[in-house]
Amino acid sequence: MTAQPPEPSPRPVPPGELRASHDDREAVVEQLRDAAAEGRIDFDELDSRLEQALTSKTHAELAVLTADLPKLNSAESQPPLVLKGGMYGASRGPGRWEVPGHVIAHGGVGGVKVDFTRVECRLTEVAVEAYGETSGVTIVIPDGWAADTSGMDPGVGGLTDTTTPDRLPGTPLIRLTGSGGAGGVVIRHPNRRERRKLDSNPTQG
Repeated sequence: MTAQPPEPSPRPVPPGELRASHDDREAVVEQLRDAAAEGRIDFDELDSRLEQALTSKTHAELAVLTADLPKLNSAESQPPLVLKGGMYGASRGPGRWEVPGHVIAHGGVGGVKVDFTRVECRLTEVAVEAYGETSGVTIVIPDGWAADTSGMDPGVGGLTDTTTPDRLPGTPLIRLTGSGGAGGVVIRHPNRRERRKLDSNPTQG
């Protein structure tokens, strides 16, 4: 019997083609209303853009509606935070740190850990690019935060996602893309040891 060739692995979905959520559409609606109140767009254009926002299916469709408007949150306009594991590893957190709209983590030989458990983040979502490379990337998010890993290429090392889908109102969505590489990428909530530390030092910055 002739062996069937292996099926090609699915192509990672580009960020702009990812499906928009109700929260994504509502954030654009709020931005458009604020822009109209500031006189940046007239009310006829507001009505037109609101209709498009409410029927948009992807992030790319939403982005077009606000491309000519200033960002509402200064964190969104900050340059990406880039972490490189190098030979000895790198980490950000668990202390308080300002979260930009875009985080890029390269595991390198030493690995990278990104810990969001003590941050205060007002963004509706944070784009995280994780490249496991040799030693992997670990991302820790608080309970109540959710992650979308549909745009992630697991690579050889794989993707481990143990987060829960229960997202609390007002918390950001972590939109994870990138590749697991050889070391893999892990996204999770705090483990027992980390929870004990959080409970014993609830206000530690």
